[in-house]
Amino acid sequence: MTEDVRNIVLGVIAAGISAALGWLARTYLWKRKLRRRQAFFGLPDNSESLLVVNRDAGGPELTVKRHDVFALLELSAIIKDCGAHAQVVAHDTAQQGFGERTEFCVGGPASNRRMAAHMHSLLPGVRVNTDPEPGPDRGAFQIGSERYRLEPGITEYVLLARLTAGQGQGSRPVFLFCGQLPVTNQAATRYLARHHERLARKHGGNAFALLLKVVNSQAYGPDVVELVGDVTRAAQAPAPADTPRASSHRAK
Repeated sequence: MTEDVRNIVLGVIAAGISAALGWLARTYLWKRKLRRRQAFFGLPDNSESLLVVNRDAGGPELTVKRHDVFALLELSAIIKDCGAHAQVVAHDTAQQGFGERTEFCVGGPASNRRMAAHMHSLLPGVRVNTDPEPGPDRGAFQIGSERYRLEPGITEYVLLARLTAGQGQGSRPVFLFCGQLPVTNQAATRYLARHHERLARKHGGNAFALLLKVVNSQAYGPDVVELVGDVTRAAQAPAPADTPRASSHRAK
């Protein structure tokens, strides 16, 4: 074997080894990223999850508003990327506890009983004005001492929360997307899809509740979203005894 041929062979071998090492490194990083995503969402390989939605008014069939359908599509992509499976259930048929399966609950407490129950149990410091009568506080959020009023098409708010039933390692989280309007539910799911890595780094496996503001949805839809703040402490703090419940009265 001549010197030139030997150099060519050694070069090919070196290139093959470099390519193999690069592939192994990329595979390792991809798997590590996947495991972190699965841990944050509580969705290991082939696990089951629930997508809980409200029923649109007008009949017993499970019909979902257009923006809530888009929200479900955002969540379905997350679940698929984790290698898990989803079951869509109506809010008034999901009569079970949580912690065994990851749950994604979409819709406000006025139309989603499951959401109302989660907020009553896990976010007692949040009140939502569900009074059907017109008024400046209709749909407003009361979080601690702060009130966030709805201005349809201009300024709308949505609560994005990741909560757990306990600190056990096997406890799966429940994600809440509680918006003042359906477009805000879609905005929150899109925000989670785009920022879950940053949220996972910041919060790890801990519970959090974020208040988001959807700006000028009549022009931009769910795309322009601002983080108002982390309201976890205020949302989880017990509300005063005379504060009206989120599911039945006007915020004061």
